[in-house]
Amino acid sequence: MTAVVEPELDLDEAFAALGDRTRRAMISRLARGEATVGELAEPFDLTHQAISRHVGILRRCGLIQQRVDGQRRPCRLDVDRMQELVGWISEQQREWESRFNSLESHLASVREERGR
Repeated sequence: MTAVVEPELDLDEAFAALGDRTRRAMISRLARGEATVGELAEPFDLTHQAISRHVGILRRCGLIQQRVDGQRRPCRLDVDRMQELVGWISEQQREWESRFNSLESHLASVREERGR
């Protein structure tokens, strides 16, 4: 049985995961290419358990994928998933720009009427 995930909850999990600076740093590192959990852990003074927890969170919300390669477990960024988030942010940006443009037009007309 396939679980149906509501889009908003799906976004909530992804944005919540990105709310942590360690996970954002891992995403930034993976944007440059594949890395093992050990490589992702290098810049941090965290336990292996803490790093694995961060990787697990990123994997569960779909931001990264992990594959088995012998003894290695390389991670890579899920670009399609990141594009979904960028798409949502872009949609919000367009909406707010439209609202601000409407407000600007309204304020200009109010100023023009007062100037008469």
